[in-house]
Amino acid sequence: KLLIIACFACIISLKFASAGVVPAVAPVALAVDPDADPHPQYTYAYDVRDSLTGDSKSQHESRDGDVVRGSYSLLDADGLLRTVVYTADPVNGFNAVVQRAPPSDAPVAAPVIHH
Repeated sequence: KLLIIACFACIISLKFASAGVVPAVAPVALAVDPDADPHPQYTYAYDVRDSLTGDSKSQHESRDGDVVRGSYSLLDADGLLRTVVYTADPVNGFNAVVQRAPPSDAPVAAPVIHH
């Protein structure tokens, strides 16, 4: 008898499951900033050449809408100049090309003697 009741319960549950009952999903709230710029634009750059510490680096970046282009360079610990040129956009994502070369005009830090 217990087996018959279990089979009957399974049949009834299958009937309700196939009745097209769809679980309810709460709507997703979308926050919209009314002050957001639909086509943001900016450009910035800096250049550091510190002869006291030997710090030598620079960066330039610009944005026009969803496209960002830029580059930065720095002296690596081995004395080579690393330059990274990059672009980012919604179609191609982020792409960077890294180049390493001897520095052309980077200052060399003077030795400091501490007493």
